[in-house]
Amino acid sequence: VQLQASGGGLVQAGGSLRLSCAASGRTFSSYTMGWFRQAPGKEREFVAVIRWSGGFTYYLDSVKGRFTISRDNAKNTVYLQMNSLKPEDTAVYYCAAGVGIILSVIRVAEKYGYWGQGTLVTVSS
Repeated sequence: VQLQASGGGLVQAGGSLRLSCAASGRTFSSYTMGWFRQAPGKEREFVAVIRWSGGFTYYLDSVKGRFTISRDNAKNTVYLQMNSLKPEDTAVYYCAAGVGIILSVIRVAEKYGYWGQGTLVTVSS
């Protein structure tokens, strides 16, 4: 599967952005889809994940209540709605896809076999 992330940009603190990740491939609906981010000088970190059915989602504690991950399998697209953005949310955001990822390692980037190119989110104070 090939992934194309978009929707990043510059926003003031408290603002909102919606990231999209379009996937190619007929088996998109079988993939677990995740969002990760990497801030300058920091390690890549897990942000959110959604299972293939959309029935299970999981978030980084610091984004709970502010970010919402969703997917539209008919459009082969996963979204990350980001509200109440903070300067510390500034990072390059990556979407990722994987199969057979068990819950205990669902936040581990190395478990995802496919990655998009990243989209930059900058939150000004």
